[in-house]
Amino acid sequence: MAKGKDARITIILECSNCLRNGLNKESRGISRYITQKNRHNTPSRLELRKFCPYCYKHTIHGEIKK
Repeated sequence: MAKGKDARITIILECSNCLRNGLNKESRGISRYITQKNRHNTPSRLELRKFCPYCYKHTIHGEIKK
């Protein structure tokens, strides 16, 4: 199976609110989700609103580099 020409790639989404409050002791960790995206349809970085169990609310989760 070819690795370089696949349209769908696996990405990691990370909570942006936990990153900003990294020095805050209330947050126990950083929420991460694994999903896939089509690189031809969405060439830019993906941002989705997902639930963060550490912040106890829905926050923006942005794509990070592997």
